[in-house]
Amino acid sequence: MIRVLLVDDDPLVRSGLRIMLAGAAVLEVVGEAADGREVLPAVDLHRPDVVLMDIRMPQLDGIAATRLLTAQPDPPAVLVLTTFDADELVLRALQAGAAGFLLKDTAPAEIVRAIELVHAGDAMLSPTVTRRLISLVAGDSDAGARTDNARQRLATLSPREHDVALAVGQGHANAEIAAALHLSVATVKAHVSRLLDKLDVDNRVQIALLVQHASRH
Repeated sequence: MIRVLLVDDDPLVRSGLRIMLAGAAVLEVVGEAADGREVLPAVDLHRPDVVLMDIRMPQLDGIAATRLLTAQPDPPAVLVLTTFDADELVLRALQAGAAGFLLKDTAPAEIVRAIELVHAGDAMLSPTVTRRLISLVAGDSDAGARTDNARQRLATLSPREHDVALAVGQGHANAEIAAALHLSVATVKAHVSRLLDKLDVDNRVQIALLVQHASRH
């Protein structure tokens, strides 16, 4: 059972999410928070596996709350909820350590699938999300400096690690990468773990962000 914490300042949104997710046999909503300031205490209390995090909240927004949360030891995965898909705030949330993002009008089955994916540590990067990531990176006001930094970090990788990083950046899951590169899934997982360590990032989305920045012209 995947334990989920809902974070949104709108009680109607929280109620709607709770009702939508109630029918999913694989997960349980274990708690709610109405502002980013409540996130750390709620995580300590409820020990969720995944946090559904609103970006826009009045006192402490979802970006700051995500940054605080990912700085904790063994934090839950964060999925940010947003109304606008090509939004600078989404990019900032991903850079802060969120494992993916969802539009608030996403179908319930897709929300459940996204929760399952990030809980498993696999790609929350469908081709659609990858295209959005590329558009977000293209509009990043600090893109020049990020591009140089990303290229320097990717240059530290072995050729095989670089291949795996590129595949992660394209939104491929471990099984797809294994098939394309003629590796076992266990070997791909080991490569991804090394990439997280060598690139000093929190999750696959941040690997993808580095790849997207490095590929800018």
